Amino acid sequence: MSKIPFDEKEMTIAYTVPNMLDPTIPESPAWTYPQSEKEAIKELYAGTPTWCPSGLESGLFAPSVIPDNIARGFVIEGVPFDMANYGGPDMFGIEWEYVPVAGGSMVRPGTPLLEDANDWNQILKFPDIDAWDWDASGRQNYDFLHNGKANMLWFLNGCWYERLVSFMDFEGAVVALIDDEQKDALKELFAKTTELYCRLVDRCAETYGDGISGFTVHDDWGSQRAPFFSPAVGEEMIVPYMRELTDHIKSKGLIADLHSCGSLEMQLPNFIKAGWQSWCPMPMNPTQKMYEEYGDKILLHVEPDLPEGASEAEQEKAGEEFVKKYFKPGKYCFPNYMYFPQKMTPAFRKGMYRASRQ
Repeated sequence: MSKIPFDEKEMTIAYTVPNMLDPTIPESPAWTYPQSEKEAIKELYAGTPTWCPSGLESGLFAPSVIPDNIARGFVIEGVPFDMANYGGPDMFGIEWEYVPVAGGSMVRPGTPLLEDANDWNQILKFPDIDAWDWDASGRQNYDFLHNGKANMLWFLNGCWYERLVSFMDFEGAVVALIDDEQKDALKELFAKTTELYCRLVDRCAETYGDGISGFTVHDDWGSQRAPFFSPAVGEEMIVPYMRELTDHIKSKGLIADLHSCGSLEMQLPNFIKAGWQSWCPMPMNPTQKMYEEYGDKILLHVEPDLPEGASEAEQEKAGEEFVKKYFKPGKYCFPNYMYFPQKMTPAFRKGMYRASRQ
């Protein structure tokens, strides 16, 4: 699998980091890798991985220069951001209120900005992204981004459906997707917002250069039990515009990664049609089953098999078995660290790394 022969010296721990998602788990080890973590992720997406990633190889970046990151309460960058300043207007002027206990924001109650999609061209005011201080953001984040990791720029906290919900509220957005009298106007709106997102990709690529490896684009499509709309509706109304953005991202040599919450197994074919290279499903999705069916078409984050109460030796063995079962030539994956942090123990990571290198 690997172009670089394994050396037992690699099993020396280079550094450790806390498990940010489950502080009860001991610090996670990073090994003495034979290449940069950034290069390893790049090779994985190219289909020629050197090892199975454990979740430590990537970084997350959400710069405050994009107003939505402040409004939605999600800024991650080189300069500490005061959470007291979370909330306020997003790039379209919609007011958000940060809710500390929820760790996120919601649109402030009131009359929706848009009640009929046919009116979008008269009501919505698109932002002048060139007026944002990109130069300052680039300078402030240069060292933060040049850290040897594959830094993914968290993109907008909602692009198509979620953006529509912020314009119209949930009920109005759902109706607009299937209302024959609004669908044409809605497609025009999605085309216009996608054009904006492509321009944002350009500005981010120009500003942060090789400090970023790709974009994690956010658009939640489902609840705990089912999608918000049918696969047919998603394919007609959103997939073409997703594909325009993923094609644009990939044309710059960058990764197009999707973040979409909810029970979305039936929407996975749409995500593939839309050109996404990877997706991290939430726990209610059968990640192992989806890997078996679609793992050769998209990089999925797969739930690790780790018996409760396993000894350290058993955990290490489970990591080895994960690689054998879910990290095959032409059908690779990530372990689902985001939603199953308790299963990504140091011993599991050790077994996984050794097996994937050998």
